[in-house]
Amino acid sequence: MENKNENLQGENKASLNFIEQIIENDLKNGKNESRVHTRFPPEPNGYLHIGHAKSICLNFGIAEKYNGLCNLRFDDTNPTKEEVEYVDSIIEDVKWLGFDWGDRLYYASDYFDQMYELAVKMIKKGKAFVCDLSAEETSALRGTPSIPAKPSPYRMRSIEENLDLFARMKAGEFPDGSKTLRAKISLDSPNMQMRDPAMYRIRHAHHHRTGNKWCIYPMYDWAHGLEDSIEKITHSLCTLEFENHRPLYNWYLDESEVYRPQQIEFARLNLSYTVMSKRKLLELVQQKLVSGWDDPRMPTISGMRRRGFTPQALRAFSDRIGIAKRNNVIDVSLLEHSVREDLNQRAKRVMAVLNPLKVTIKNYPEGQSEELEAVNNPEDESAGTRMIPFSREIYIERDDFMEDAPKKFFRLAPGREVRLRYAYFITCEDIIKDQAGNITELICTYDPLSKGGKSPDGRKVKGTLHWVDAHQNTAAQIRIYDRLFTVSDPDADKEKDFKEHLNPDSLSIIEEAFVEPSVIGAEALSYYQFERLGYFNVDKDSSTEKMVFNKTVGLKDSWTKAGN
Repeated sequence: MENKNENLQGENKASLNFIEQIIENDLKNGKNESRVHTRFPPEPNGYLHIGHAKSICLNFGIAEKYNGLCNLRFDDTNPTKEEVEYVDSIIEDVKWLGFDWGDRLYYASDYFDQMYELAVKMIKKGKAFVCDLSAEETSALRGTPSIPAKPSPYRMRSIEENLDLFARMKAGEFPDGSKTLRAKISLDSPNMQMRDPAMYRIRHAHHHRTGNKWCIYPMYDWAHGLEDSIEKITHSLCTLEFENHRPLYNWYLDESEVYRPQQIEFARLNLSYTVMSKRKLLELVQQKLVSGWDDPRMPTISGMRRRGFTPQALRAFSDRIGIAKRNNVIDVSLLEHSVREDLNQRAKRVMAVLNPLKVTIKNYPEGQSEELEAVNNPEDESAGTRMIPFSREIYIERDDFMEDAPKKFFRLAPGREVRLRYAYFITCEDIIKDQAGNITELICTYDPLSKGGKSPDGRKVKGTLHWVDAHQNTAAQIRIYDRLFTVSDPDADKEKDFKEHLNPDSLSIIEEAFVEPSVIGAEALSYYQFERLGYFNVDKDSSTEKMVFNKTVGLKDSWTKAGN
């Protein structure tokens, strides 16, 4: 029995990611009073993207799993790049993903006074000094991992002089870039982060929360650890680019003589056919290469939401890819698979025709109309049914008809019979063309005994087509999205601008499509499966005059199947 329990414990441990293993070991040993407290600390200098979604799911998910807490904290230490718009969008995104931070919404700016006092303490300990070197001059003296740095000529200033200069920096006596407060750590550490890094810089800029109170602002490494410490975070989860910052994180907190959380690094999310750099995403927005941060082609959470991705799908995707210690690239088709899998369960089925071809059923009574029952979602019986109108004139997809059809073409062709979904069997009798020879209408007959698409005499019909009534429908604009880039890694070629790989066909618009009337009045973000066509959602641009739908994903991964 003991061996069986040991095996079960071993299997459970193996199923945990490395962060969960660390946390469970900490809980077992009573570390941090057996608390688990994480945080999601975005900088409000852009919209969140799918990589942030992974971090959100990890930090809030860990807290949920271990009955802990997770804070939402804005790292607002750079007022020249931060905007309230970004703060609002981040709050909306985290809420939309389904997470709640309670009353624990914090800002780095909440702690500016404490950070300043701790910086003064560092000066008094002889661990920080005011430096007059410019950024370029500092870089020139920095050395390499194997060559020590040359000391700043201001490194040996007295404690009294440093305290005076730092106070005057705070008072606004000096211009931007003229001085910095630097930590006095090392000149020869192989870790370049430890070579007397900057703690404060002068920046005369209006802050969206503190106004003009401050003209000196803490650097990320100085601020971040103190924020974690003040909030009593137990596990500070960061992406791998901060791994070599961890010794500095620990040094700052130890020298400040404050509580030190444990920083743990994990691999960031890299997605194919995508760029994740906020700078590059901002470039796309500012140069109007996309319609905005919420353009459905963007990897931002707001863009994915507008495209029709569900929060459940993004959370499932985050669980599916797991947490790794080494960077890798996840194929975007896995994300699309997660979206497709989720929408299959929740999306209401409707019929839409994107490239309409008119069909007149000549033996159907003129002026007559009826309603036929259709299933809303075969994956969910509780979704019930709806009634769809049917009359003498309908639209089908132009691709569902072929005049000279091969034997294995199982859709509509002259003399061939097909099933109309939920309706009747029809047979094509005649073709009407315009003067240019283009097909404008099909003349068909129907079998009135095949109502509901059921065979009255057991005969088999291989083709089933979707359709829309020609008179009772809603006209719609359909936006079809493709990958934003034509190559898997737009950043791979450092000699080229990533924008050279933009896909010119990433958006195509169908102006005159027809959708069954059950969608009329649907709110923005309503999810649908257009039968046989894919998953679509109502765009925010939709109106009572004309509905607008975004294609979310296809029914299958056509990109991979096409060999792209």
